Amino acid sequence: MRQFLAVLFFSGMGLAHSQTTLKDSTDTRWDMFKYDIGNVFKGVGYAYSRPFHWQGQQWGDMAVTVLATGGAYLIDDPTNQYMDGIRDDVPQIIRDYGFEYGSPANNYMITGGVYLTGLIIKDKKLRRTGVLLMSSATAAGLLQQFLKSAIGRARPLSGYSKDTFNPLWSGDKDYHSFPSGHAMLAMTNAHAIAKQFKSLWVKGGIYTLGAIPAVSRLWEGKHWLSDVVFSVFISIFTVEAIDRYLDMKYDQKYNARPKKVSYDLNFGPRGMGVTMRF
Repeated sequence: MRQFLAVLFFSGMGLAHSQTTLKDSTDTRWDMFKYDIGNVFKGVGYAYSRPFHWQGQQWGDMAVTVLATGGAYLIDDPTNQYMDGIRDDVPQIIRDYGFEYGSPANNYMITGGVYLTGLIIKDKKLRRTGVLLMSSATAAGLLQQFLKSAIGRARPLSGYSKDTFNPLWSGDKDYHSFPSGHAMLAMTNAHAIAKQFKSLWVKGGIYTLGAIPAVSRLWEGKHWLSDVVFSVFISIFTVEAIDRYLDMKYDQKYNARPKKVSYDLNFGPRGMGVTMRF
């Protein structure tokens, strides 16, 4: 039931920008499907190729990611202790949602539901949104699986310290901490969907729903704070890169605003923070 409600909710959010009547089109749905699926895979390839084309701004983005992840690393231990202490105070429905929504199977149910709705009613904007969701989830999902295996960082619940690594994964999932797959998948969905709306209230609600799976990994002891912070940044960059690629493939855009992500790094006597603007 929870999975069904999640699919229904996010499909409805996507439909807020679609037309309610069937649009005439000279293309068959099969032609649309072949074109869209091709763009899903091309979008993944485009995202992976971007580091070879980085310039000043993109290297600056990576520097911010490294600084934010490093700052989170410094407080991994106290954050883990705090989250471990509040685990039993979190309502079970929220804990269940945090796990279910970030799982790959449920993620593709949601993204597939958005795309199929757009395909059935022949709505170009909704199809484009579905392609963005599927391509971003695929790119982020494959990347996090590779990094987990290559880096082999110990999970908090393993009992090992945050500095324990077993590179080139030997098969023990206790060394599958960096980065967080649940956080990546949930935030790619949240960012891709929130981009469809101008209302800050709507955006805030979507990002809140997307953040719960990320935070849930902390109180469940599955990930360190630095795992989650890195995952959120990579999710946003992945969506932004693929969205730019799709601008070249679809003439129907959800809005005409420039695609720009900006940051403010805040340092103070009690810590540091990052403010992001989309």
